[in-house]
Amino acid sequence: MNDVGYESGNASVTAGRTLPWLQATAMADVWKDWSPTYRDVVLLDGDGKVVGIYNLTTHDLGVAANYAELKALFVAAANVN
Repeated sequence: MNDVGYESGNASVTAGRTLPWLQATAMADVWKDWSPTYRDVVLLDGDGKVVGIYNLTTHDLGVAANYAELKALFVAAANVN
């Protein structure tokens, strides 16, 4: 999926939500570069490089072990660099 040029719908898609929304641009076509799938959490290091991808469809955060695993990935990503 390539969302470059579809920025006009961002406000309605993100209304009332607090999670970050991924928007590709002509300068940073992250959909192409990262190849995320629906409900992927993409973890970045301090330089904006992908250090992990965690899918919320296959890893239900209602399961305590999955929640702990994702939290550990966030902590590890924060400590990269």
